[in-house]
Amino acid sequence: MSSLATRETELLAVLAEIAAEHASIALASSLSIEDMALTDAIFRAELPISVFTLDTGRLHGDTLALIDAVAERYGRAIECFRPDPRRVQAWTARHGEDGFYDSVALRHECCAIRKIEPLERALAGRTAWITGQRREQSVTRTALAVREFDQARGIAKFNPLADWSEDEVWTYLSAYQVPYNRLYRQGYRSIGCAPCTRPTVPGEDVRAGRWWWEQPESRECGLHVAPDGRLVRSKVLA
Repeated sequence: MSSLATRETELLAVLAEIAAEHASIALASSLSIEDMALTDAIFRAELPISVFTLDTGRLHGDTLALIDAVAERYGRAIECFRPDPRRVQAWTARHGEDGFYDSVALRHECCAIRKIEPLERALAGRTAWITGQRREQSVTRTALAVREFDQARGIAKFNPLADWSEDEVWTYLSAYQVPYNRLYRQGYRSIGCAPCTRPTVPGEDVRAGRWWWEQPESRECGLHVAPDGRLVRSKVLA
């Protein structure tokens, strides 16, 4: 088998095993190339895995366009979870629309309102969740395991693409003509909220365009860290 065929076979086997082990599981999609590859695999194989995304209210229009593109392509919807507008309004009244540039603490507060709280609602009642994280994306993810236990939420967590390269993800998307965010054509390699994301330049790591004004060690939004702000050191499942 070709490298792509081998990778796809392995991925589908992992996803099917996860679906068999957990009655209520979902992919948390950021609509990245990784999450689009996972969405394609889940939907084409008709696996009983839900897919949701977090619409923070600050996403690029090109990112949001993928929600409709997925529904049209696969006939299955990506569920959207949004922040509490009262909390967003209160935060912006105190710190301004873009107050997150002023400090890491304020940026974490903004992410907590726009991302973490909606994620908790999205995962309520779930026994496991899936992400598109990869080890080579940043210094905060080099020890990423495929199978983990999310200690912060008390549920299983899976990163099926942990050992995939960026080139392998693109090969998959090309082979199956998977829709993806047009911003990647403009030099973006990791895409989050519009004011917190910029294109990368040659030599930078994949996530260098995320919160570029901060030190690399702090460039996580909180979705993959403990409630006290520490990076989650999840237990690896056998």
